Amino acid sequence: MTPATPLSQTAHPQTAAPQPPSLLATLPGHHYTSPEIFAREQEKIFESLWFCAVRSADLARPGAFRTVQVGRENVLVTRNRAGELRAFLNVCRHRGARLCTEESGEVRRTLRCPYHAWSYDLDGALVAAPNLVKMPDVDRSAYGLRPVALREWLGYAWVCLADEPPSFEDSVVGAAVERLGEVAAIERYRTGELALGKRVSYDVKANWKLIVENFMECYHCATIHPELTYVLPEFARGYAAQYYVGHGAAFSEGAQGFTVDGSEGFGRLPGLAAEQDRRYYAVTVKPQVFVNLVPDHVIVHRMFPMSHDRTVVECDWLYTPEVLASGADISRSVELFHRVNVQDFAACERTQPAMDSRAYRTGGVLVPSEHHIGDFHSWVTERLGG
Repeated sequence: MTPATPLSQTAHPQTAAPQPPSLLATLPGHHYTSPEIFAREQEKIFESLWFCAVRSADLARPGAFRTVQVGRENVLVTRNRAGELRAFLNVCRHRGARLCTEESGEVRRTLRCPYHAWSYDLDGALVAAPNLVKMPDVDRSAYGLRPVALREWLGYAWVCLADEPPSFEDSVVGAAVERLGEVAAIERYRTGELALGKRVSYDVKANWKLIVENFMECYHCATIHPELTYVLPEFARGYAAQYYVGHGAAFSEGAQGFTVDGSEGFGRLPGLAAEQDRRYYAVTVKPQVFVNLVPDHVIVHRMFPMSHDRTVVECDWLYTPEVLASGADISRSVELFHRVNVQDFAACERTQPAMDSRAYRTGGVLVPSEHHIGDFHSWVTERLGG
């Protein structure tokens, strides 16, 4: 009789042999399940870097506002009387009540606290409060709303909570240059001039890093994305477009457009270079934005990490105003990436529970076509201070 193998030799088979050079280690499982690590990510990543908050056109008129969660802070973005966007912490300076309790809305002239009626103009200055005239020693300018740094790019408002924000050109625009080789490659799409054709919000029961990792690789594409790999056949070989600087995945010969059935889409966006036609490009702007570029429209994902195991993803499909004004049917165009989103997010939700398993305590592995995810893991680790 063959003697039984000791339990100590079977408890952790993944450590029984040295890891081959073709595989890289991932982050350990607790990086995806620990509330403590998520709290550090909120502070060191989401509250310290530029965060894509709202689409500028969503705030079309003075007085329009939207509130967004950025790390542990709720941020209020509004348009002032001069037509400029402004951002503030959504906190009344009197006793700390949340100033705007709705996710979006519109006011006529002032932002009024529902608790004690302290009121602020659209530039954040304190303009009125009950009995304020009886307190002549109060400097109204000193008790205005706390401002938040704001920049506009690609038709979106990006905010940063840091006292000294990092260079927008290096950290945000630079991500497009790093991926595409030049900033002109993304600016030719004129995303800021496009109009919103469709928006879908997905509530994903998974850690934000799992969603980033999924978007960055295509090792899974042949398995779960039949519609996408029909249009972009090279994705079936496992290498994502982001693996190569400047590379865009070519459409299949049978695909007329970037649609769920490969049928014809719309005319090429004005200003695109000839080499950008019939190509798909993807850009990750850390920590929470994905930009997808195709010849006739642009798709933008914005992630809002809510907890260590829940992430809301807002996805916008953007087209020329002429396409939308014509009444064109964009459903086949939207459906392709909507299916990709549903397939991807289901995969992330299947993965999240295993992050707490003893089988994943030391993490998993990255195959060669995923090695660039290791750079993302290193970036996260460095942001958290090692």
